[in-house]
Amino acid sequence: MKQVTLQIPDKKYPFFMELVKNLGFAKKISMEEEYAQPTKDEILAGIKQAVIEVNLINEGKLQARDAWELIDEL
Repeated sequence: MKQVTLQIPDKKYPFFMELVKNLGFAKKISMEEEYAQPTKDEILAGIKQAVIEVNLINEGKLQARDAWELIDEL
């Protein structure tokens, strides 16, 4: 049996772990850390940051990202 060590970006980790679990041939899946749901404060901080960035874009102080770039990132 072979062992593989991967470094997965945080935002892709939950998807990757679900994929590996569903493949069916992995005998042991060890996770360094479980995916934690964001707290209410983290969600609000993210929304606040998004509003700040939108305001900067509207003022011309920050360049908006292309929609396709955003989709590719997801």
